[in-house]
Amino acid sequence: MTAAVPPLDQPYYGAPLGAAVRRIFAKYATFRGRASRSEYWWWVVTAAVVGTVLNALPTLTDGIRIEADGSTTITGPLGVILGAIWLVWALVTIVPTFAVLVRRLHDTDRSGFWVLIGVVPLIGVLVLFVFTLQGPRPEGARFDA
Repeated sequence: MTAAVPPLDQPYYGAPLGAAVRRIFAKYATFRGRASRSEYWWWVVTAAVVGTVLNALPTLTDGIRIEADGSTTITGPLGVILGAIWLVWALVTIVPTFAVLVRRLHDTDRSGFWVLIGVVPLIGVLVLFVFTLQGPRPEGARFDA
Protein backbone atom coordinates (compact mmCIF):
# COMPACT_ATOMS: atom_id res chain seq x y z
CA MET A 1 0.00 0.00 0.00
CA THR A 2 1.45 3.36 -0.98
CA ALA A 3 1.09 6.49 1.09
CA ALA A 4 -1.09 9.23 -0.29
CA VAL A 5 0.66 12.19 -1.83
CA PRO A 6 0.02 15.28 0.31
CA PRO A 7 -1.62 18.34 -1.27
CA LEU A 8 0.66 21.00 -2.72
CA ASP A 9 0.17 23.30 0.26
CA GLN A 10 1.76 20.71 2.58
CA PRO A 11 5.36 19.41 2.63
CA TYR A 12 5.94 15.98 1.11
CA TYR A 13 8.20 14.16 3.58
CA GLY A 14 10.10 11.33 1.91
CA ALA A 15 9.30 12.59 -1.59
CA PRO A 16 10.83 10.54 -4.41
CA LEU A 17 12.89 12.30 -7.08
CA GLY A 18 10.19 12.62 -9.74
CA ALA A 19 7.52 13.83 -7.35
CA ALA A 20 9.88 16.35 -5.78
CA VAL A 21 10.85 17.90 -9.14
CA ARG A 22 7.20 18.01 -10.28
CA ARG A 23 6.25 19.77 -7.04
CA ILE A 24 9.01 22.35 -7.50
CA PHE A 25 7.64 23.31 -10.91
CA ALA A 26 4.00 23.08 -9.75
CA LYS A 27 4.89 25.56 -6.98
CA TYR A 28 7.16 27.58 -9.30
CA ALA A 29 6.99 30.95 -7.50
CA THR A 30 5.27 29.96 -4.25
CA PHE A 31 7.21 31.39 -1.34
CA ARG A 32 4.62 30.52 1.33
CA GLY A 33 4.22 27.12 2.88
CA ARG A 34 6.87 24.52 3.63
CA ALA A 35 9.13 22.10 1.76
CA SER A 36 10.53 18.89 3.17
CA ARG A 37 14.21 17.99 3.16
CA SER A 38 13.64 15.46 0.40
CA GLU A 39 11.83 17.99 -1.81
CA TYR A 40 14.60 20.52 -1.35
CA TRP A 41 17.59 18.21 -1.72
CA TRP A 42 16.18 16.32 -4.73
CA TRP A 43 15.74 19.68 -6.40
CA VAL A 44 19.30 20.78 -5.50
CA VAL A 45 20.76 17.57 -6.92
CA THR A 46 18.63 17.75 -10.09
CA ALA A 47 19.39 21.41 -10.74
CA ALA A 48 23.11 20.88 -10.12
CA VAL A 49 23.35 17.87 -12.46
CA VAL A 50 21.36 19.48 -15.27
CA GLY A 51 23.21 22.79 -14.88
CA THR A 52 26.60 21.08 -14.88
CA VAL A 53 25.80 19.01 -17.96
CA LEU A 54 24.45 22.04 -19.83
CA ASN A 55 27.48 24.07 -18.79
CA ALA A 56 29.92 21.36 -19.89
CA LEU A 57 28.30 20.51 -23.24
CA PRO A 58 29.70 23.47 -25.19
CA THR A 59 33.23 22.59 -24.09
CA LEU A 60 32.81 18.84 -24.62
CA THR A 61 31.41 19.33 -28.14
CA ASP A 62 34.17 21.79 -29.01
CA GLY A 63 31.58 24.58 -29.26
CA ILE A 64 33.75 26.53 -26.83
CA ARG A 65 37.50 26.24 -26.66
CA ILE A 66 39.55 27.10 -23.61
CA GLU A 67 42.92 28.38 -24.72
CA ALA A 68 46.21 27.81 -22.90
CA ASP A 69 46.15 31.37 -21.55
CA GLY A 70 42.72 30.71 -19.94
CA SER A 71 40.65 32.67 -22.44
CA THR A 72 37.58 31.11 -24.02
CA THR A 73 36.49 31.25 -27.64
CA ILE A 74 33.09 30.36 -29.06
CA THR A 75 33.84 28.26 -32.15
CA GLY A 76 30.58 28.29 -34.06
CA PRO A 77 26.85 28.13 -33.83
CA LEU A 78 26.86 25.00 -31.65
CA GLY A 79 28.66 26.86 -28.88
CA VAL A 80 26.16 29.73 -29.09
CA ILE A 81 23.15 27.40 -29.09
CA LEU A 82 24.38 25.28 -26.18
CA GLY A 83 25.39 28.36 -24.22
CA ALA A 84 21.94 29.85 -24.82
CA ILE A 85 20.26 26.63 -23.62
CA TRP A 86 22.30 26.77 -20.41
CA LEU A 87 21.37 30.44 -19.93
CA VAL A 88 17.67 29.68 -20.40
CA TRP A 89 17.90 26.82 -17.85
CA ALA A 90 19.62 29.12 -15.36
CA LEU A 91 17.04 31.87 -15.78
CA VAL A 92 14.07 29.48 -15.68
CA THR A 93 15.22 27.77 -12.48
CA ILE A 94 16.37 30.74 -10.38
CA VAL A 95 12.88 31.57 -9.08
CA PRO A 96 11.85 28.02 -8.10
CA THR A 97 15.26 27.50 -6.49
CA PHE A 98 14.80 30.49 -4.20
CA ALA A 99 11.15 29.58 -3.60
CA VAL A 100 11.97 26.03 -2.44
CA LEU A 101 14.79 27.38 -0.26
CA VAL A 102 12.38 29.79 1.44
CA ARG A 103 9.84 26.99 1.92
CA ARG A 104 12.60 24.75 3.34
CA LEU A 105 13.50 27.49 5.83
CA HIS A 106 9.83 27.72 6.78
CA ASP A 107 9.81 23.98 7.53
CA THR A 108 12.62 24.60 10.04
CA ASP A 109 10.53 27.44 11.56
CA ARG A 110 12.66 30.24 10.12
CA SER A 111 11.61 33.26 8.15
CA GLY A 112 12.34 33.30 4.43
CA PHE A 113 14.40 36.42 4.98
CA TRP A 114 17.19 34.13 6.22
CA VAL A 115 18.10 33.63 2.54
CA LEU A 116 19.69 37.08 2.73
CA ILE A 117 22.42 35.67 4.98
CA GLY A 118 23.65 33.93 1.83
CA VAL A 119 25.23 37.20 0.69
CA VAL A 120 27.71 37.00 3.58
CA PRO A 121 30.76 35.36 2.02
CA LEU A 122 31.35 31.73 3.05
CA ILE A 123 29.68 31.94 6.47
CA GLY A 124 26.27 32.81 5.04
CA VAL A 125 26.23 29.85 2.67
CA LEU A 126 27.37 27.52 5.46
CA VAL A 127 24.59 28.78 7.75
CA LEU A 128 21.99 28.18 5.02
CA PHE A 129 23.45 24.73 4.38
CA VAL A 130 23.09 23.81 8.06
CA PHE A 131 19.53 25.19 8.17
CA THR A 132 18.48 23.12 5.15
CA LEU A 133 19.90 19.96 6.73
CA GLN A 134 17.86 20.35 9.90
CA GLY A 135 14.66 18.42 10.45
CA PRO A 136 11.18 19.87 10.37
CA ARG A 137 9.81 21.73 13.36
CA PRO A 138 6.09 21.60 14.15
CA GLU A 139 6.15 25.37 14.75
CA GLY A 140 6.89 25.81 11.03
CA ALA A 141 3.23 25.09 10.32
CA ARG A 142 2.62 28.79 10.99
CA PHE A 143 3.93 29.43 7.46
CA ASP A 144 1.21 27.27 5.85
CA ALA A 145 -1.57 28.98 3.94
